[in-house]
Amino acid sequence: MPTGLTPALIELLGADNVLTEASERLAYGYDNSRQQALPALVVFPENHAQVQAVVRLCHEHHTTLTARGRGTGTTGATVPLENAIVLSTERMTRILEMNPADRLMVVQPGVTNQVVQQAAAEHGFFWPPDPTSAAVCTIGGNLAYNSAGPRAVKYGTPRENTLGLRAVTGAGEEIHTGTRTTKGVVGYDLTRLLIGSEGTLAIITEATLKLTPQAESKRTLRAIYADMHSAAQAVSRIMAQPVVPCALEFIDGPAIEMIRQHATAELPQKAGALLMIEVDGAQAAMAESLTAIERATSGDGLLDLRVAQTQAEVQALWATRKALSPALRNVAPKKINEDVVVPVSQIPALIGSLAEFAEHHGITIVNFGHAGNGNIHVNLLVDPDDSAQMVRAEACLDAVFTRVLELGGSLSGEHGIGLVKRDFVAREIDPASLVLMQQIRRLFDPHGILNPGKTLPAVSDSNH
Repeated sequence: MPTGLTPALIELLGADNVLTEASERLAYGYDNSRQQALPALVVFPENHAQVQAVVRLCHEHHTTLTARGRGTGTTGATVPLENAIVLSTERMTRILEMNPADRLMVVQPGVTNQVVQQAAAEHGFFWPPDPTSAAVCTIGGNLAYNSAGPRAVKYGTPRENTLGLRAVTGAGEEIHTGTRTTKGVVGYDLTRLLIGSEGTLAIITEATLKLTPQAESKRTLRAIYADMHSAAQAVSRIMAQPVVPCALEFIDGPAIEMIRQHATAELPQKAGALLMIEVDGAQAAMAESLTAIERATSGDGLLDLRVAQTQAEVQALWATRKALSPALRNVAPKKINEDVVVPVSQIPALIGSLAEFAEHHGITIVNFGHAGNGNIHVNLLVDPDDSAQMVRAEACLDAVFTRVLELGGSLSGEHGIGLVKRDFVAREIDPASLVLMQQIRRLFDPHGILNPGKTLPAVSDSNH
């Protein structure tokens, strides 16, 4: 730590907003991955001006800085490498503007997704991104990872639902991106560039969110199939007709068996795959929409189709899906969870390959995810203390990533890259594009202080 930097930060933010004791800093050195490092300091700015002042100090002292929300990410993106200072946004929790007339909301990055949804709902709106961790994850984190959730199949990701940003570059410069309108083509689209960049280009201090009116009506269906191939064919049929579901989730056969063993759920004995489907829209059109979805779900392999008629029945249908995560935690609390994406038509091929990899490497694999956009969460149920098993798991993961790219997919749909997938990025992105990305990164952050070692492989690695 450069001499004078700590006193300068304390003077800027106040002693209560700077953690210097190792025991206090430790809690800010890890996320929901297995990666961990001790921050040099932890600072808590409360507004844009303070963030800018912190970044300028770190830029002047060539001191690395990692922005952090609530640490719910799974890829190590907020782990402070190189003795970095952690800039926590957890005290930047203000909703700066609620504007129903223009269907927008301006928030600081530390506001949780749930608080945004509650504030929007008071005016009849919602913000479409809805990660599983919505109750605790922050908008800044949602934007850093481009985290979406089930509703992305119809409403898109944060990139499609953010109008503009206020941010601070690695050189301490204030920038404004985007507009307050849903149309705007002046200049390059820096908003979409910053979203998903995991704090490596700039630190977001304010976000203008595009709100969507709440639908009049929503209905829930559960379809159970004899095998994953039949379910995947149904997904293709559902996504090829005009009524786009607002959620289309799936779990595979091994996941169903795990639920059966650890929860009380009414499931046919021969169930090989399950789809959870939600449809929203105008009340007057709901009967017709339901008929269209039911028609698309019908076909070879369908064992059971249920449409919830009451809220209690909705909860009962979702209970099966919600029982999966606790079951996984009981069986393998330190499992490896990767979120890959393939074209919807390639889901059967990937699921088939995953079954082969599981058998070949002796690893139990359980799959679930967002079927409507091919975003599959591949869960390797491993014990990190079993070194031999972890060696097999690494080989299995390598095979999974190779197969995903062969099928025209991507290595991450919403969890991001961070540390965990950084060394695989060069398999997906060509060398010329990687060099261009590194050049963009240096333009935003000349001294390389913002979240170093994340998201992109080193330039030398990308040339292989």
